Amino acid sequence: MAAPLRIRRQLPFSPWLFAAPGLLVTGAFVLYPFASTLANSFTDRRTLVPGHFVGLANFRELLHDDMFWTGLRNSTLYIAGVVPALVVLPLLLALLVQRNIPGITFFRSAFYTPVVASIVVVGLIWVWLLDERGLVNSLLEAVGIDRIGFLSDQWLLLLSAMAVTVWKGLGYYMIIYLAALANVPRELHEAAAVDGAGPVRRFLSVTVPAVRSTMVLVAALSSVGAFKVFSEVYLMAGPNGGPAGEDTTLVMLVQRTGTGLTGRVGYASALSVVVFAVTVVLMLLVLRADRKEER
Repeated sequence: MAAPLRIRRQLPFSPWLFAAPGLLVTGAFVLYPFASTLANSFTDRRTLVPGHFVGLANFRELLHDDMFWTGLRNSTLYIAGVVPALVVLPLLLALLVQRNIPGITFFRSAFYTPVVASIVVVGLIWVWLLDERGLVNSLLEAVGIDRIGFLSDQWLLLLSAMAVTVWKGLGYYMIIYLAALANVPRELHEAAAVDGAGPVRRFLSVTVPAVRSTMVLVAALSSVGAFKVFSEVYLMAGPNGGPAGEDTTLVMLVQRTGTGLTGRVGYASALSVVVFAVTVVLMLLVLRADRKEER
């Protein structure tokens, strides 16, 4: 009887042994960096200097930093340009590839290929396409149209980066919608068709309500990703953020401010805290809007 009793006493602790590796990784690479960033945001720490406690000085400086407002504007515009496209277009794409017709597997794979491609490779390909002497401008010049400064104009550069984000994210969100569409009962579409509803009407009255929770999920994920955009703009605009830095995003500003031998780690940490806070607010707004629609 002693052995079973000893095993019984050890059982309550055994789940923690299985969870320990995951908890250690989470603590080392998520919780500790978050706590460290939060603590550094209240100091004047630099890369090689520990720094001292300065309270809310970094956050007050943000309010008078023109580059902060530029980054906030660009990140907000990025959400406005990317999120609607990534909510609607992947759904339409999923409806197209949902049908079991010959060769549809090839198109599903083709649409998903940009998702698994490296963002660096994707960014460089689009830079080569949209450069002043790139393929797109060469074709425009061949048909008698003046070259367009996709990568030299402030707003065209931002729109081009948005297009890259949408293009790369289409396949990812298409897969999510395909899983949701598989759970929509065919009887609903058949009943709507019997009542005389056309394809558009069935889409609005049957498909959209059935996948509304998935659309909220896609909106939340794409909003967070769009607000934290870095690679696309960095690769297309360069480390300076385009002409006069007018295409700088908040995450680019964090990277530019906090790196290097003279990097202002404290100020960059304050910027990171603001990015985190805005991201949380975005998530809460999306969830609240979803709850209001359910009532």
